[in-house]
Amino acid sequence: MKNLIFLFIVTLFVVVGCKIGTRKAGDISQSDKKLLEGVACCEKGPLNQLTDAEKAQGWQLMFDGKTSEGWRGYNKMKFPAAWVVEDGALKCRSEESRGDTGKVDGGDIVYAKQLFSDFDLRLEWKIAVAGNSGVFYLAKEVAGWPIYKSGLEMQILDNEKHPDASRGRDGNRKSGSLYDLIPANPQNARPVGAWNSIEIICLQGKVVHRQNGVKVLEYELWTPEWKALVNKSKFLGLNPDWENIAKEGVIGLQDHGNDVWFRNIKIRAL
Repeated sequence: MKNLIFLFIVTLFVVVGCKIGTRKAGDISQSDKKLLEGVACCEKGPLNQLTDAEKAQGWQLMFDGKTSEGWRGYNKMKFPAAWVVEDGALKCRSEESRGDTGKVDGGDIVYAKQLFSDFDLRLEWKIAVAGNSGVFYLAKEVAGWPIYKSGLEMQILDNEKHPDASRGRDGNRKSGSLYDLIPANPQNARPVGAWNSIEIICLQGKVVHRQNGVKVLEYELWTPEWKALVNKSKFLGLNPDWENIAKEGVIGLQDHGNDVWFRNIKIRAL
């Protein structure tokens, strides 16, 4: 009888362990497949809050609309003074509005509470006239480096008046694009001053960008096609190992010296 009880307990641990263990590469659930294909998984809720449905699905609020809690400067211990909370949004103030820029602490900011690997990130943004910014992901904090030397960037831009819109290749520096690598198609950014919604899904190397509810690009990391793409970009000259993007990293928001606002920032681990 003791042997039978022992065998039952061992079997139970094995079964439970299999269920909660790390899933194998390529083992993507049907719900995750639908997510990559474009099926929405959570409803539109109140500003800077999670709905009950989102909470049940494991969403995490990254900005409460009132404070900068959870955020700090990239490679810094404090939150930069160039960033403020204004009207329920995280705002990066333009260099002109900062006055003496030599005395006002600026720079990119990162969500410092944890690193992310497989995730669904959603937020809203708006940009000032001729503005430029971006959302970084899978980035590493390396002393002496800017964030773009280690991370991927979903571009934020005034496509009408910022010169970057006509640079790069095939529009790969326009809003929603994987900066300098893959253009957003269709290009559906709203006019300056209007709020845009974006979503970045990263799942076992498969990445999707959505802008205003539409999938604008997808790609797969660490493949021969990915390496060939990097070899045609500016990043190879910045970091010879840039094609080997880390499998987990920080989420960051860019200070490009222009007014830009972010709100409804939330993330869900996949």
